Amino acid sequence: MARNTGSSSGSTPAASSSGSSAAAAAAVAAAAAAASNAKQKQRSPRFSLSSNLILDKWKTMIGCVCLAIASYFGYLGYLETRVNTPFDHQKMVVHAGLEQPDRYWGSYRPLTYFGMKTRDPHSLVMGLMWYTPSNLGPGGQGIRHWCEQGDKLDSYGWTHHDGRSFGVQEIQDLPFELKTSFVKYPEGKQYGGDWTARISVRNTTRAWDKSISLIWYVALDERTNGHIKYVSDDKSPEPGVYGEAQGLGEFQVRFHAVKGKILHKSYLSTVAPSLAKLKDTLFSHFRAFADKRGNRFIGLPGEIVSQNGLPSSNPEPNFIAIQITAEVDFTLDITYQSTSGFSLGESIPKPPTGRAYQDSLQAKIAQFEQRFEDRFQLKQKGHSPEEVRFARNAFSNLLGGIGYFYGSSRVQSVYTKNPVPYWKAPLYTAVPSRSFFPRGFLWDEGFHGLLISAWDVDIELDIICHWFDLLNVEGWIPREQILGVEALAKVPEEFVTQRNSNANPPTFFLTLKKLLTSHRAELSQNGRLATLERLYPRVQAWFNWFNTTQKGEVMGTYLWRGRNATTMRELNPKSLSSGLDDYPRASHPTDKERHLDLRCWIALAAGLMAELSTLLGKDDAKYYETASYLTDNVRLNRLHLAPYSEQYADWGLHTDQVKLKRPPSMAPQQQQRHHHQHYQLPEMRRVTGEAPTYQFVDSAFGYVSLFPLLLEQLDHDSPYLTKLLNDLRDPEQLWTNYGLRSLSKRSPLYMQRNTEHDPPYWRGPIWININYLAAKALHHYGKIDGPNAALARQIYAELRDNLVGNILRQYKRSGYLWEQYDDTSGEGKGCNPFTGWTATVVLLMAEQF
Repeated sequence: MARNTGSSSGSTPAASSSGSSAAAAAAVAAAAAAASNAKQKQRSPRFSLSSNLILDKWKTMIGCVCLAIASYFGYLGYLETRVNTPFDHQKMVVHAGLEQPDRYWGSYRPLTYFGMKTRDPHSLVMGLMWYTPSNLGPGGQGIRHWCEQGDKLDSYGWTHHDGRSFGVQEIQDLPFELKTSFVKYPEGKQYGGDWTARISVRNTTRAWDKSISLIWYVALDERTNGHIKYVSDDKSPEPGVYGEAQGLGEFQVRFHAVKGKILHKSYLSTVAPSLAKLKDTLFSHFRAFADKRGNRFIGLPGEIVSQNGLPSSNPEPNFIAIQITAEVDFTLDITYQSTSGFSLGESIPKPPTGRAYQDSLQAKIAQFEQRFEDRFQLKQKGHSPEEVRFARNAFSNLLGGIGYFYGSSRVQSVYTKNPVPYWKAPLYTAVPSRSFFPRGFLWDEGFHGLLISAWDVDIELDIICHWFDLLNVEGWIPREQILGVEALAKVPEEFVTQRNSNANPPTFFLTLKKLLTSHRAELSQNGRLATLERLYPRVQAWFNWFNTTQKGEVMGTYLWRGRNATTMRELNPKSLSSGLDDYPRASHPTDKERHLDLRCWIALAAGLMAELSTLLGKDDAKYYETASYLTDNVRLNRLHLAPYSEQYADWGLHTDQVKLKRPPSMAPQQQQRHHHQHYQLPEMRRVTGEAPTYQFVDSAFGYVSLFPLLLEQLDHDSPYLTKLLNDLRDPEQLWTNYGLRSLSKRSPLYMQRNTEHDPPYWRGPIWININYLAAKALHHYGKIDGPNAALARQIYAELRDNLVGNILRQYKRSGYLWEQYDDTSGEGKGCNPFTGWTATVVLLMAEQF
């Protein structure tokens, strides 16, 4: 136990010493931990700040990326909308509709043989149909309504039309001759006043047909705010169509037989699906009737308010047609009377009929013929009465072909996946052909304006205003205007969409130049300069669009966009945007091409912009500089004069060794296998015989080669002008007895098809617009003393005589002006009547350039 006690006592100092060490160690550990914690606390803020900065940087980067993506897609969206965004400036058309009452009503439906409407976007329409009962065929064959080449009329066209107040038309539909006319009476009435239309029919042969059925209709556009109803003979002493519409107020349409015997009368009041289906709707409702004597007639059933045999959701009729079957000779007067603005019981003036109408029409004709002579002085120049009558008809057809359209084009840019609608807008414009092209074409309209401005400056300025209201924010105008259901119904689907990379010759610069040179005094009157002031920024944007989007890779060069570089169907890919379609260019399209005609158009435009800027007191220096640069003959020759042939030409990747060849057919055993099927040969494809090289396309001497001459940009004493004059006068190249052919007979592609389905178009035939420019240029150079003056005068006189003589002969032979003329026979070709730029023959006869 002592040992235990000793042991206990002995162990006490040791235990005490050991406890002190542990405490010290614990204290050290605690101190170290505290120091470590302190250091950790000191390091932690630095670590947290760094990670936050990194996180912030990542957030910033992600935000920037998101913003960039959003901006990119936003910019793409912005680019997508530019193609159908209007130019942001004051509208050109500031007086429209009833603000110009003398031009409110008119024959503004050029695609119909005879139709009337107002210059209101949603105007009701009226028009004429007719048929011979013995010639009525399935599907409405034999019913005349829209101008159709397939109707094969012997001739039709306006003989007098002043563009404002009246018109007279003759239609040869043998054995009948129809005459349609109208006179407007705007005085003392609201909504454009009244008018009377007359339809006269006579039999010009001994054919057995003695009766004809005339149909006059009234139809509402789908957006017309109004209503119409037919009041029949047994319900009113004054039967006819009564109605009311926004923009017209209340009105009455009545029918007055002036001469002849009515055999049967009927009407249709129904719902038509659209203005493009009026003829179909009418034909589907034809019925057979018999009178008390047992005579049978085809007629209309009256009130049929249904669509496709089903009750209509809209019981109000939008189409009323009145048919009168009569013995010829027969004359019918149709009166339109505005009845708004008169108090109850007040006598409302009526438009004249019968003899009173005839007297007012004759007075209009006499005024027109005197004014026509005052403007063009054809009698004074020695033209015969027959030639003067021909010129009046050609001119009247152009004015009578002016239409008023409303709708939206279908457009596409490289930034839009699919076509998009342009904004809805009206268009007041002439048309190239009432049968084949009854709508507005940009490059045709500039030529139309040369003639229209010689007659009525205000009509031409109004047309220009409407066209430039179609300018988008980029400075582009769609080249073909297909506005409204009727216009759309006449166009193949493949040609409907307009692409904003594609131009069209800017011929309005020709019109504006003529206005500035020949009508400057008139421009200074009646606020017309204010119109030019509004026009200036739009023309400026249009010029800038051409000068930037169509420029080539070398300074001072330009190319028409839109050629197909990958097609194997075409012998030479078309340049539709140039207006010259299949005229031969470089065989293999590239962005390095240089198109001579486009360079000359832009040089003309720059010169006009300079003149217009000077007139309006704008900065003109840059335009004079551009015009001087582009018309400099040294630069022109360096870029476009082929050194070997010394002819002006395009330049590009080209070979003449191309031809269309049909691929090998099926092997005989394959044909045997498919003997029960109709075997179709594979389509011909282009085969290239040698590799193309970059060179001048001088094997295609023709209209394009003439452009430095046509637009009067060659120096008057240039030796290359001398050569050009001699070449165009060469019968083996462009010269014919009927005008200048479009492509030299020596060209490999002269009169060659572009595909097996497409006949030659601008590869030989004679076109009057280019011949007009040639005559104008020759007249210009013939007046400048120098080495080329005498030759230019000689060729001018011969060319003018050839053109006028042949166009007149073909008119007498066929009854029509034509789209083009055969270069070997002079015979009219293409569509008819083509009283667009072919009507510039009037300016050739008058020698007004």
